Amino acid sequence: MENNLITAIALCLLITASVAEAQQAPTSQPRATTTLAPPTEFLANVPADSLPVTAWYKQSVYDTTNTKIGDVADVLVSPTDGKITAVIIGVGGFLGMGEKNVAVAFNEIKWTMRDNKSYPTIKATKETLRVARGFKYDSKTSTWIPLDASIK
Repeated sequence: MENNLITAIALCLLITASVAEAQQAPTSQPRATTTLAPPTEFLANVPADSLPVTAWYKQSVYDTTNTKIGDVADVLVSPTDGKITAVIIGVGGFLGMGEKNVAVAFNEIKWTMRDNKSYPTIKATKETLRVARGFKYDSKTSTWIPLDASIK
C-alpha cells in the first residue's frame, strides 16, 4: 500500500509539472537568423599595374616641357569606392614660402619616363597654376578646403 501511495504521489507531481510547463510563456525570443557578410578577400598577388601611394607622396611634378612645377602634397581617396579622386600639388614658392596647394583630378596626371625614371606630369603653365584655386588642409575636419572659403 505504501508503494501505491508513493507511485500515486509521483504520478501527480509529474502531471502537475508538465501542465505548469505547458502554461509557462517562453522566457526568451527565438533567435533571429542573421546573414553574415562574406569574409574579407585577401589577394594572392599585388596587381602588377599598381603604384604604391609612396610613389606619389612628395613626388616632384613636372609640366609637359619637363620643368618642375611642384610636389605632391596629398593623395585623396574616395571613402565609398577606394579610388583615387584627386592629387593636391604644392606649386610656386621657394623653400616652402609662398607655396599654394592646388587640386588636380587624378585622371589629369600622366606618368612620363625620363632618365629611366617615371614621374608625374600635368598640362599646366605658370599662369594656369597662378590662377588655379588654392586649398588648405583643415585639421579639424581632415579635409582640404578652398582658401577663399576659409576667409569669413
